[in-house]
Amino acid sequence: MQPEYVTLLSVKVKEVLCALERFAPLPLQESWDNAGLQVGLTEAEVSGALLCLDVTESIIDEAVSRGCNLVVSHHPLLFRGLKTISDLTDVQRTVMKAIQQQVCVVSMHTNMDNARGGVNFHMAEKLGLADVVFMSPKRVGDAECGSGVIGILPEPMASDDFVIKLKKTFDVECAQCNELLHRKISRVALCGGAGDFLLDDAVREGADAFVTGEMHYHQYFGYEQQLQICVIGHYQSEQYTTEVFRDIINHDCPDVRTEIAETNTNPILYI
Repeated sequence: MQPEYVTLLSVKVKEVLCALERFAPLPLQESWDNAGLQVGLTEAEVSGALLCLDVTESIIDEAVSRGCNLVVSHHPLLFRGLKTISDLTDVQRTVMKAIQQQVCVVSMHTNMDNARGGVNFHMAEKLGLADVVFMSPKRVGDAECGSGVIGILPEPMASDDFVIKLKKTFDVECAQCNELLHRKISRVALCGGAGDFLLDDAVREGADAFVTGEMHYHQYFGYEQQLQICVIGHYQSEQYTTEVFRDIINHDCPDVRTEIAETNTNPILYI
């Protein structure tokens, strides 16, 4: 028998969606992105919200088993339009299952990356960085936003100690780094996910280290003793985004039960 979950007061999906979009407005997303409502009806009453990084069939199964009819993810389930909804691909199967199980799916992606207090600010908080600011600030309407952040460690650290701190903080089995820096690290730039496009911005801003989730091979060349590059994995760098979702929903929709997904959707195995 499945456990029964009760929401104290009736809250609709659209109210949760509005709360998330107030924090990270959709215009903040990149032009290629597809954040926002993915599947479902916004007038549905929320029985619980499962918070995750990726939306897969197993995530929909977990939502159902935990009495949640709303999934809030970082990565969108739908990046491109579907011409068919069948069992042909994992995305199509996941859409079908969500509809069959009456589970709504909402995704907050690059708008949450670019928002103040979003993914990158939360990463900086995990590392204990102070004086955190956008690395490449811009304005979209009335909102200040930007790609990546930069801040200061509480105390300068030797490069090997910094890498150990990174691995412990983000539960990383291994970090891909360039040559270890011979000076101490104080100023840290970071960007969750695929942030290699900000590498030169980090240099320009005087960072001692640049932390991101993934980076191309050839970009590791040419920064020896200029900048400590630390690549910790896409999933690992963004895994705590669920905590940001939880805090937003708990603050603006306190009657909605939030559950952080237990399913690890990282498709990469470290063998």
